[in-house]
Amino acid sequence: MSYDKPSDKEEEFFAREHYEKLKALAEKQAKEEEEAEREERKTLHYMHCPKCGGDLVEIVFKEVHIDKCTSCEGIWLDTGELEEIINKEDGTVMKRILQVFR
Repeated sequence: MSYDKPSDKEEEFFAREHYEKLKALAEKQAKEEEEAEREERKTLHYMHCPKCGGDLVEIVFKEVHIDKCTSCEGIWLDTGELEEIINKEDGTVMKRILQVFR
C-alpha cells in the first residue's frame, strides 16, 4: 500500500484550518475570562461606595430608590434615577441642571 505525500495546498489548508480552530478557542477563552472577571468585580463592589468603599444602603427620595454611603454619606444614582427625580420636581431648576449633563 502506498501513501501519497499531501500536496502543499492540502498542507496549507489543514494548517489554516488548525490555526482558525486555535484562534477561535483562544477568543472563546478570553471572552470567558473577561466575563468571569466582570462577575468577580461585580460581586466585590456590589453595594459599596465607589468613592470610599463604604457600604451603600438604599433610601427612598421622592419615591425613587437611591443609594447612600454609610461612611462618606455620598449619594449614588443608577441609570434613569436622576431623570425620575427631576420629573417629580415642580420647578424647572432641576431640569436646567440636567441639561448640563446631557
